[in-house]
Amino acid sequence: MTNKIILETNFSGLPSPKRGKVRDIYEVDDKLLIVSTDRLSAFDVIMNQGIPEKGIVLNTISSFWFKMTEDIIPNHLISTNVDEFPSICKPHKESLRGRSMLVKKTKVVPIEAIVRGYLSGSGWNEYLKTGEVCGINLPKGLVESEKLPEPIFTPSTKAELGTHDENISFEKAKEIAGADVIEKMKSAVIQIFNKCSKFALQKGIIIADTKMEFGLDEENNLILIDELLTPDSSRFWQTSTYEKGKSQESFDKQFVRDFLLSIKFNKQPPAPDLPENVIQMTSEKYLQAVKILTGIELK
Repeated sequence: MTNKIILETNFSGLPSPKRGKVRDIYEVDDKLLIVSTDRLSAFDVIMNQGIPEKGIVLNTISSFWFKMTEDIIPNHLISTNVDEFPSICKPHKESLRGRSMLVKKTKVVPIEAIVRGYLSGSGWNEYLKTGEVCGINLPKGLVESEKLPEPIFTPSTKAELGTHDENISFEKAKEIAGADVIEKMKSAVIQIFNKCSKFALQKGIIIADTKMEFGLDEENNLILIDELLTPDSSRFWQTSTYEKGKSQESFDKQFVRDFLLSIKFNKQPPAPDLPENVIQMTSEKYLQAVKILTGIELK
């Protein structure tokens, strides 16, 4: 594996990409080429430096889960093998290797599909105030990081880059995307969460919550898109250190978040530079996650 950090891509011969927080997305014929860079965002602000191997970790974990869950719902993945990509991608094979996937183009459903198995983050804050999460009544007396009686589907709006997603009710999600789409989405995400969290638990990882995205294909079928159950889209906790009643250490940007909080970062651009040890420790966390979950050692 290369240690070269890729913050952004611009491939000659390909149209200019659309850039998300982490991914560069190219239109290639009637398909999309998704490239996972090493960019990292924290508190919705993209950091100046990248995290070594991060894009390769995200790509590897997503494709692993896509294959595991295709019996529940189809997904957009066509191939992660650069030798199978369209000829226009051939000059860039080495830059694409390991960190890219060729996918179907879809009409994106404008709802983030969030599943929570444990009470954490914005869900915990909302529960403290109202006893509910996204309009779902929860038992009284739950504590931070506690396992919920069963996973809950808590949709949110899909915010533009630089703005925050907003938690919404199930009914509001139906108004935005249509009842049929949201019902199918809810069924799929709960099944995926149950299957994958059970698998992860056997490996010593708790999937506390996760965010999934969906699109409609040419036949108007609902399919799973974007990334799946990565440390960027999910909270991963180690079973060995889990203890309800407090916040947990996670397998992702925890070191970065802790550093930013320690310097009282105002959560607005421009981002401060990250110390080298924070970058290194974060990279090691990502690499550890992919090895535990998939058995693939990237370093």
